[in-house]
Amino acid sequence: MALKKVLAIVLAGGEGNRLMPLTADRAKPAVPFAGGYRLIDFALSNLANSGYLQIVVLTQYKSHSLDRHISETWRMSTQLGRYVASVPAQQRVGKSWFLGSANAIYQSLNLIHDANPDIVVVVGADHVYRMDFSQMVEQHVASGAKATVAAVRQPLAMANQFGVIEVDGNDPQKISAFVEKPAETAGLAADPTQFLASMGNYVFDADALVDALKLDAERLDTKHDMGGDIIPYFVGKGEAGVYDFTLNEIPGSTERDRTYWRDVGTIDSFYDAHMDLISPVPVFNLYNSEWPIYTRQSISPPAKFVHGENQTVGSALDSIVASGVVVSGGIVEGSVLANDVYVASGSRVQDSVLMDKVRVGEGAVIKRAIIDKNVRIPAGAAIGLDPELDRARGYKVTQSGITVLAKGQLVPEPEEAELALSAEYRRALPEAVKAATEGHPEARESLEKTAEAQASAVEV
Repeated sequence: MALKKVLAIVLAGGEGNRLMPLTADRAKPAVPFAGGYRLIDFALSNLANSGYLQIVVLTQYKSHSLDRHISETWRMSTQLGRYVASVPAQQRVGKSWFLGSANAIYQSLNLIHDANPDIVVVVGADHVYRMDFSQMVEQHVASGAKATVAAVRQPLAMANQFGVIEVDGNDPQKISAFVEKPAETAGLAADPTQFLASMGNYVFDADALVDALKLDAERLDTKHDMGGDIIPYFVGKGEAGVYDFTLNEIPGSTERDRTYWRDVGTIDSFYDAHMDLISPVPVFNLYNSEWPIYTRQSISPPAKFVHGENQTVGSALDSIVASGVVVSGGIVEGSVLANDVYVASGSRVQDSVLMDKVRVGEGAVIKRAIIDKNVRIPAGAAIGLDPELDRARGYKVTQSGITVLAKGQLVPEPEEAELALSAEYRRALPEAVKAATEGHPEARESLEKTAEAQASAVEV
């Protein structure tokens, strides 16, 4: 079989309203993730690891930080015909901006004409997973389909959140129906508790995709969407195939994380994805060096943990800590700390996500919170302990109780009631440390001293 020429298109123009306020100042694919990455790094790393090194990224909404990240991070040898190019909406075929994901590609057809590929791989930019797209392309070519959709298995209860794929009874690689977010659907024959959900990743014969996009652009009864319009078009012609993500083999993966895929389109799913990273045997393993996730490397110094006041010891349990972090006499538990975070003496950060350059003041307590970049938490503040107090101070609180602070959001000095709340929480720290260090006497001895010192330092 002759080697096919592949162009990869990454759809990165999404506004990401459900991730507000994290998307108030940036496009969704540019949202920081896991301490040192951006969400788009997962899509780009998967493509690069798959051997596809001609990549265009279609951007639109508040794209400056995304464009800068791509230009600073994703540099390849153009002499060898390799590139990652950020392409904004340009109004090439009219005076409108992108009207949908399909329209974004239609307005950028010059990119396909210039590259002249045999195959076009189209992927989203805001999912967390590992995938070898070359295996999907191989099945696509062998099947004779004009379009192939990557599918991940999901519980039936989540059918109303995804594009649902129904397969042909005689050919499990052929799509018989594709429905966007139905109220319910039938389960799989192999597992009636699950269905096949579209991952938002597609493989097309280039000429067939161009024809479909041109027809879609002429229609008035369309939302110009890849999943809602283009894929049903191919299904109607009997030319759409499905690629089961469970078949994908990744070097260095384990059975626990091999088929991990998460759509981080909401605050709750974004938070949960971070919590998936920090267990001793993580649900998603960032440390697989055989299929690395690439990003821009920080020039920050190494992280350090030092003594603070009152003989407290800076400590982190079950956490990810990036370069430049300083934990000075505070305790960090079950959290992800990005570059250059500072945690002061007597403070406690629990089950939280702190982005670049967040500073946590002395005696402050943060629990089940997401704190965006450059936020300064004053001494004695209590965030995530009282939802009503958090809302009163202008913070977003999800229905599940996650408190979110926007990039650079001002945190007022705590009043007496808030100081009392954080002090009460710190008093409970010794017992919490005992539970967290059960079976680890060496860790318990040092951490108990820190916990006792923090519990006694109730005045800030």
